[in-house]
Amino acid sequence: MSTNVLRTADGWWVVRGDRAVPVGTKAVTTAELVADRAAVREAALSDDPGTPVADLAALSPVTTPCRVVAQMVNYRSHARDSGFTGDVPPAFFRKASGSVSGPADAVVRPSHVRFLDYEIELGLVMGAPLPVGTVVEERDLPSYVAGLVITNDVSAREVQLTRTQFYESKSYPTFTPTGPYLALLEPEDFTRLLDLRLKLSVNGEPRQDRTLADMIVRPARALTLLARFQTLDPGDLLLTGTPGGTALKAPPKPVEKIGALLPPALKWKAFFKSQAKNPLYLDAGDVITATIATHDGRIDLGEQRTPVTDATQNPR
Repeated sequence: MSTNVLRTADGWWVVRGDRAVPVGTKAVTTAELVADRAAVREAALSDDPGTPVADLAALSPVTTPCRVVAQMVNYRSHARDSGFTGDVPPAFFRKASGSVSGPADAVVRPSHVRFLDYEIELGLVMGAPLPVGTVVEERDLPSYVAGLVITNDVSAREVQLTRTQFYESKSYPTFTPTGPYLALLEPEDFTRLLDLRLKLSVNGEPRQDRTLADMIVRPARALTLLARFQTLDPGDLLLTGTPGGTALKAPPKPVEKIGALLPPALKWKAFFKSQAKNPLYLDAGDVITATIATHDGRIDLGEQRTPVTDATQNPR
């Protein structure tokens, strides 16, 4: 049975229902916490009545700095939304770890960003080093992955598309809300990964809803492909892609063909003029709610609720 861990300014907590028990550990980083599973188990079995979870201010359970790597177009439903009709080649990109924020922190839209989008993603938190050249089979996942978190790969679409700049468009501060819980898994829990359902809504309106069965490149294969060129260490974070339902969708094929004939500046001007009519992009005042869980609650990563604000409302 997985164990949910919460992080606050005061330390780490094991969540038991609506209450949380402090973990007796000196761990400061996520890497140190996943190495001290004995302390986590002791807290989970303790007779301490604990503290109401509602009284705790959750921070991201993934501490920074760390590596944050993400998979691109990794759900069949997202591939359809993105205009792919054949096989989708596996691809990865990096995000700045400075983009990681807490599960209730505001997503701050930079002043130059108009088309702000959401992408719920399952995050894998590494529990052991993954050296370059490692081959990970399904049975090996418990040896490398310590646990799971909810993440939101927030994206500035005009930066991403017009500059083909994934790193910048997805790395602004607050663009990776993470948590509330780090679900530390037992080996048998990994057999339930495909049962996990990712759900995201904006202001109560459902936008994304799929299980991992919709995933194209699953975690063991993803780690093998990533290890061809990238080392990962304990506490590092891999975002495993988002289902369909994001605000951004590919234009109809006839429109796409016409756009391909235009100079780039005119093409993007026309595209974003059409996108300005799309009501699904995020605005200041919106609230994003995200959950990931199995239907029976055996693995439940909690609920992430992040308001959206503009940079002008949050002067730095």
